Amino acid sequence: MTSIGGAEMVDWNLAVATATRLVRPGPEISREEAREVVAELRRHAKAAEEHVRSFTRMIPEGTEPEDTPVLVVDRAGWIKANVAGFRELLRPLLGKMQDRRAGGPGGAVLGAVGGKVTGVEVGMLLSFLASRVLGQYEMFAPATREFPASADGGGRLLLVAPNIVHVERELEVDPHDFRLWVALHEETHRTQFTGVPWLRDHLQGEIQSFLDETDVDPMTVLERLREAAQSLAGGRPEGEDGEDGGRSLVELVQTPSQREILGRLTAVMSLLEGHADYVMDGVGPEVVSSVGEIREKFQQRRARGAGRLDQALRKLLGLDAKLRQYRDGERFVRAVVDEVGMDGFNRVWTSPNTLPTKAEIAKPADWIARVHRKAES
Repeated sequence: MTSIGGAEMVDWNLAVATATRLVRPGPEISREEAREVVAELRRHAKAAEEHVRSFTRMIPEGTEPEDTPVLVVDRAGWIKANVAGFRELLRPLLGKMQDRRAGGPGGAVLGAVGGKVTGVEVGMLLSFLASRVLGQYEMFAPATREFPASADGGGRLLLVAPNIVHVERELEVDPHDFRLWVALHEETHRTQFTGVPWLRDHLQGEIQSFLDETDVDPMTVLERLREAAQSLAGGRPEGEDGEDGGRSLVELVQTPSQREILGRLTAVMSLLEGHADYVMDGVGPEVVSSVGEIREKFQQRRARGAGRLDQALRKLLGLDAKLRQYRDGERFVRAVVDEVGMDGFNRVWTSPNTLPTKAEIAKPADWIARVHRKAES
């Protein structure tokens, strides 16, 4: 449980317990088949490492890969692993909210709501997300006995086995190809952060700056959490919008400085996600024979969501923005590689100054002009 200022804004232990209790069961699978899936995902993660290194050329040949753990987890494991990271990243924001709770006009109401109610609501949202994530490279989560991280204090790759099995069955694609395809995407994220030493600190600094600038009314944030939780519980009719038209939690931005930081974060995340999509499809034809079929069916699944409730929650949680990041980022990477080649694209990893801006993600030629033609002149 995270204690800030003598009181808990979020009871994280209760959030984990709630999410674990409410998360939907995974697909029906025998114990023997489950063991085979776990073993295959571990093999694919190892194989994907060499495929991605060779394709991206981000890590010099002969360099030993960073010892980043690969963890194959179930939905409950994903919940537990992520809560530790959320606690650390959100600590400054929760501290600021706690200060406002103590002295603001909503203090009495927030005191009544308490960390336990908020913990339940956070848990409900985690239960929703836990059934949708296929894999994840965790950058900031602290190492624990159950969930180790790399030796330098951050980094582990998670593959969520039941979700991967669920999607491969839903799409009716070759399961072995699909598992390797997913591993290629997540391994690309691991390569991004192990091959670019400054990237993790840069991204963490941007996130912390964003949180430090946050001046959000705690009651407003809790209301957004409540809206999402009530949607999951059936307490809010599908399609019913809030008075602000259903803004996401991320869109509760009040200062010009925050908008600038959010723009930079959006550009970086678009780059990382788009690069991972580009690599998984670029490597695919050589090692994933059905990559074309998988991509087509997966794109259709991404686009349609799972009904009105799913779409409303994706909007509220900002997941629709993440889908745009995959699309826009992949277009940027493809356009740059087509113009200047993979080594030319890799100049993007030189320093924070060579990262694309949000505007350049939409106009790759502007990034090429700024980074390449300026360097050549």
